[in-house]
Amino acid sequence: MVRVIATGTFEIIHPGHLRFLQEAKKLGDELIVIVARTKNVKHKPKPVVPEEQRRKVVESIRYVDKAVLGDKEDIFKPILELRPDIIALGHDQHFDEKWLEEELRKRNINAKVIRIKAKEPCEFCSSAKIISALIESRIGRKPERDRSGKN
Repeated sequence: MVRVIATGTFEIIHPGHLRFLQEAKKLGDELIVIVARTKNVKHKPKPVVPEEQRRKVVESIRYVDKAVLGDKEDIFKPILELRPDIIALGHDQHFDEKWLEEELRKRNINAKVIRIKAKEPCEFCSSAKIISALIESRIGRKPERDRSGKN
C-alpha cells in the first residue's frame, strides 16, 4: 500500500485545494493530510479558523482518508510517525523540494517528494483572493493589503 501525505493550512477550502487533494490521492492508495497548526503558520497571516475545525473540514473531503493536526513543535514528527511513501506538494506551496528531501534524509525517511503541477483554473482558487474580494465587497474598496502582506 502506497501512503501519500499532503500538508497545508486549509483555512478557506476552494477548488484549488480540492484539485490538489484529488491529484495527491492519485499518487497512492491512502491519502493522509497534515493540517498546519496555527502557531506554525509563518508564510502568511495566522488562520482565524480554529485548527480542529480546519482538520474536520479537510477530513470530510472524499479524497482524504484521514486528516491530522501537525505537531506544535516539530513539523517532521507526524511524518516520522506516519512513514509515508510520498509527500505531495501543491504547485504554490512554499516548501523547497531540495531542502525538504534533505531534511527527510537526515531523519531516515525515504519518502519521495512530488510537486503537483496541476492547478484549478478559476478566479477564486486562492484564499488570499477570496479574502480580498470579500473585504472589497463589504467595504466597497480594495483592501490596502491582502492577508499575505502583499499589495
